[in-house]
Amino acid sequence: MASHSSSRNRTLILMRHGKSAYPEGVADHERPLAPRGRKQAGLAGEWLRSTQPPIDAVLCSTARRTRETLEATRVGAPARFADELYGAYPSEVLMEIVRVEPSVRTLLVVGHVPGMPSTALDLAGNPNTGDADLMREKFPTSALAVLTVPCDWDELTSSAASLAAFHVPR
Repeated sequence: MASHSSSRNRTLILMRHGKSAYPEGVADHERPLAPRGRKQAGLAGEWLRSTQPPIDAVLCSTARRTRETLEATRVGAPARFADELYGAYPSEVLMEIVRVEPSVRTLLVVGHVPGMPSTALDLAGNPNTGDADLMREKFPTSALAVLTVPCDWDELTSSAASLAAFHVPR
């Protein structure tokens, strides 16, 4: 039987991009953050620094609003930008996460809806908790789902993690 030693525990943080602007004639992928989105993402970064372990690596969608969100959080960890996270479903998000180096203990993923909330719920086994209910109802801009992952990234599957926190910075 596998040991469930907490030394293998990892932290996975799934974040939706900040509130974006809708400038005329700008393609969805290139939409920038609105001023409110920059503020929300900055608050998210402060929350991460004050409540979560230091972030070792970031996976970020290539969309402009996700890149600007990451910049506004002031998370300084090395980032990999993946086209696959733009418009991704849980299986596609997971395909990016399982490629992360085992040395990474805390991973931040910056993406979109429905990918971020549905991946969080899928990995947590669709729990019936207050936080999970709130996430199902609405996963607002800059919202963060924090999951405890009891295994290496490449062993992560549906229902393998547990939802530790859901935070909406405002």
